[in-house]
Amino acid sequence: MKLDRIDRKILRLLQNDGRISNRQLAEEVGLAASTCSHRVNRLREAGVLLDMHATVEPEALGIGLQALVSVSLKRHSREAVRAFHLHALSLDEVRAAYHVTGPRDFVLHLAVRDTDHLRDVTMDAFTTHEEVANIETSIIYEFDSKPVLPDLVEGEDL
Repeated sequence: MKLDRIDRKILRLLQNDGRISNRQLAEEVGLAASTCSHRVNRLREAGVLLDMHATVEPEALGIGLQALVSVSLKRHSREAVRAFHLHALSLDEVRAAYHVTGPRDFVLHLAVRDTDHLRDVTMDAFTTHEEVANIETSIIYEFDSKPVLPDLVEGEDL
């Protein structure tokens, strides 16, 4: 799907505030509310607009520590990589799983209660997994993320 300037502006506004009303969104992009609603639905149906999420304070859910766990696999067959990836994503503590290049095969972002919980997850879920050769854990001191993806489409300004 080719996105025009208005589609891209709708996406930027929704990334900044997923709770914005359709009326407000329509005003911001200069469309009638019905036309704006139709565009948002079209973006969803095309698979461009994937989901809406709430940002929650981690400590409210008992999360006191976040870490990055780098994992090296023993084998690199498509099946082994896929099996580990699915295993990692099945764990509640795994926030994100990145299959990467370089000396490690995966970098996993974990959210846990404390260092004891981190040790238990890494020992029970990773080191006992038959495909895992090695893990390396780095505690995250601070975590910030940008909610909006950069618009890298060339030639059209918003």
